Amino acid sequence: MDRTAYMMCKFRRLNCYRLVTEGVNFAGEKLYMSEDFIKMMWSRTIFLADVLRRGYSFIFTDTDVMWLRNPLARLSSNETEDLQISTDVFNGDPWSEKNLINTGFYFVRSNNRTISLFETWYSTKDNATGKKEQDVLLDLMRLGMFRVLGLKVRFLDTQYFSGFCTDSKDFGAVTTVHANCCRSIVAKVFDLTAVLRDWKRYKFSNRRPGYARNRTVRHMWTKHVGCWKSWRVTMNNTVH
Repeated sequence: MDRTAYMMCKFRRLNCYRLVTEGVNFAGEKLYMSEDFIKMMWSRTIFLADVLRRGYSFIFTDTDVMWLRNPLARLSSNETEDLQISTDVFNGDPWSEKNLINTGFYFVRSNNRTISLFETWYSTKDNATGKKEQDVLLDLMRLGMFRVLGLKVRFLDTQYFSGFCTDSKDFGAVTTVHANCCRSIVAKVFDLTAVLRDWKRYKFSNRRPGYARNRTVRHMWTKHVGCWKSWRVTMNNTVH
């Protein structure tokens, strides 16, 4: 995302990609739904399309997605499934296009269908003023584009791939926690720190001899106060 990171990557002899978006400086925070935020999301989309064109299947994960367990254990290994994508709200049906998708975490296989999806997705950006790329993908899905392209898409259960929009109720199953439904980095860090604290408390309790056999304890996530307040502060100060 910046020259220093790119040069360090090259120095370590890794496969490196210098992501540049004209007119945008990615050195600082881009507030949710600001003009630069939207530009950043679209630059990400065309970059990932290029990765698919090079033949790589991949897991994409936002920085604000905390991995508590290995997600590969919960993702389908069925090679006929082109895309497995997280949801803000899961309706119980992994094949239902009525699920509210979230592009913060997904697994996509490289093939002609997914390459076409990403190219179609990016091509709509100039007609989507004021919309982030996630909203546009949701619109494409609702217009039937997944079916037109012959895509098989699995929508991920929030019991395993959870977020602040919908908490997982099962500490024994939760795999990732996404700081979604949140506006600022400060709020995300504050509430993800609480998530990590809750997780460590759960892991510690399970290590105590006889704890699981002799006690029934309902573990609860700390309320996401920082993220709730991030919206209220924004509305009060009319930040854009």
